[in-house]
Amino acid sequence: MPEGHVIHRLANATMDTFGSRPVRVSSPQGRFSQAAALLDGCSIAEASAWGKHLFIDFAAAHPEHVVHIHLGLIGKLFFAPLAEPRGAVRLRITDGTTAADLHGPQMCRLITDAEQSAQIARLGPDPIRPDADPEVAWQRITRSGRSIASLLMDQRITAGVGNIYRAEVLFRHRIDPMCPGNKLKRSSWEAIWADLVLLMRDGVTVGRIDTVRPEHGPQAQGRPARVDRHGGEVYVYRRAAQPCLVCGSAVRVAELEGRNLYWCGRCQRRH
Repeated sequence: MPEGHVIHRLANATMDTFGSRPVRVSSPQGRFSQAAALLDGCSIAEASAWGKHLFIDFAAAHPEHVVHIHLGLIGKLFFAPLAEPRGAVRLRITDGTTAADLHGPQMCRLITDAEQSAQIARLGPDPIRPDADPEVAWQRITRSGRSIASLLMDQRITAGVGNIYRAEVLFRHRIDPMCPGNKLKRSSWEAIWADLVLLMRDGVTVGRIDTVRPEHGPQAQGRPARVDRHGGEVYVYRRAAQPCLVCGSAVRVAELEGRNLYWCGRCQRRH
């Protein structure tokens, strides 16, 4: 599932490509045809990301004018030169030159401003957004006995954080992933949040997840660069049984709430 930085990049690409100009909207697959017909010929007033949710606000006169997209596990939104649709395209937006084609989303629906506000209200603060309030997340964390590894993946706590950022930020601050939220020190939370802001905003800029500090990088350690479809250098994510880049002990993996959690048992002992 794409993490929050990917959704912010898609919001930026939508505005950069189509912003403030009339566009054609269609549903080649047919499942979004009725809603697409209401938006066809309108312009896009705003495209914004909140965690893993993308909202495309069309300047339309009727109440339902916001397309709400959640890509889920297999969804993709592609920008490419206009051509015949390939595969099952749920939604197509085009200016006659470029097309944005949406494939396989978990959610694609047309909603009102009030429904958008209600969806956003259910989410925790998004580290990428300048209006995010980390205190909201901290109040929810400190009242919970769930592990910090579980809480960071809860979109009601930190919107946009996924499995990679969760594992990496806990490693970078030597936090035991099983530490209960109500046992986590406030100073540790403040460090985690500041690092999420840094890492995730960098992900928006460069389009990949890099979490390894220069002193642990391939050049400094004389090792090959990581090859992975997610790109970037990481400390523990998908490195099960490989040596920790800091202490050399084997990286551990265990299933937590249906997702693989990666950590270093020697480095990550801090609460």
